[in-house]
Amino acid sequence: MPRGEYAERSEFWKSVDWSVALSVITLLAFGLLAIYSASNGIDNLSNFHKQVAWVLIGALAAIVIFYVPLRTFQDFAYLAYALSIVALILALFFARKVAGNAAWLQIGGASFQPSEIAKITTILALARFLSNKDNDIRQVKTFVIAIGIVALPCVLVLLQPDAGTALTYLTFVVPMIVVAGFDFYYVLLLGLPLACALLGFISLFGFLALEIFLAILMLALRRDWGWSIASLLSGAGLGIASNLYAAKILKPHQLKRIQTFLDPMSDPQGAGYNALQAKIAIGSGGLWGKGFLRGTQTQLRFIPAQWTDFIFCVIGEEFGFWGASLVIGAYLLLSLRWVRLAEKIKNRFAILVLTGFVSLLLGHVIINLGMTLGLLPVIGIPLPFLSYGGSSMLANMVAVGIALNFYKHRRDVSFS
Repeated sequence: MPRGEYAERSEFWKSVDWSVALSVITLLAFGLLAIYSASNGIDNLSNFHKQVAWVLIGALAAIVIFYVPLRTFQDFAYLAYALSIVALILALFFARKVAGNAAWLQIGGASFQPSEIAKITTILALARFLSNKDNDIRQVKTFVIAIGIVALPCVLVLLQPDAGTALTYLTFVVPMIVVAGFDFYYVLLLGLPLACALLGFISLFGFLALEIFLAILMLALRRDWGWSIASLLSGAGLGIASNLYAAKILKPHQLKRIQTFLDPMSDPQGAGYNALQAKIAIGSGGLWGKGFLRGTQTQLRFIPAQWTDFIFCVIGEEFGFWGASLVIGAYLLLSLRWVRLAEKIKNRFAILVLTGFVSLLLGHVIINLGMTLGLLPVIGIPLPFLSYGGSSMLANMVAVGIALNFYKHRRDVSFS
């Protein structure tokens, strides 16, 4: 082999974060196997064939993005964000409804969910805004604009209505503003009332326990007594109000999900059915699983639409503890590699983008696994790289391509 060609190949191997690539390939492989199993005998495996196509499209997108000039992401962040906002607005008027949510735009013969891509563009736009030296997150104006960048798509998604997807937008805003320099103590003060309001819907005991824990924490920190007391009192008021008036504030199906989360047996054939069947499927997998295409819960269709939000049930039942552990391990390795890259790289924009990607990924994984295992209410969040869905797959692969591009340029002096 000529020396020049050998050097070129060597340089390419060094420019790729193979730990990230291996993690993503592992997740994609498990996802395709699980979707094949869940779709086996249904509609000629149409879901599986579509997912294979989306995996290939996503992989192609990641490869193209890997070779895009470095400054492109920062230069076009606001434009991409604006286009995604336009798409979300169009979805309110022209979207196709699926499971009661007007979230899918029809493009030719394919459906597209703008809210998934908007997660990535929102992270890019927020990272560009916060990476500007003139924008100090500790100033009120900058803080309000930063929150507004995330709040706009979040509100548009809520109007679809899709509360589950809107919740995922909140997973990355706090980590990004904290990394940008915002004092976490004030995040705690601002987040306490919201957390109490949300927990009040679920459990009065849980809400009171949170109030007591945070009161003790604030006493120990001894900071800004006025703001701390105001936060605790507002949290107490919102928590009590949400608990007393949950039936009036929440929609019937949302209230039912909370009730069945606390006691799935209260409606085992209705709202609690999925949660109960998911536990049975995962628990029955044991250490080594029942084997590919041999899962009884999977093959007998006890879990509705198990190729989407409950895809982890298929893995837990058919591949057992070792398969589930391998999937979770791949997520952890992917997250740790992105965190490690954020620590090494010198560019503020890239650090914030990677922070957003890690937070969004972990938010999806924690919420999805939590609802699958019965630890959180069922709210309809896909499992990244595994769940069936082209929009989610494309968004995740775009994030991978951007992160790999950052890794390739990690030693680029002009990037610092």
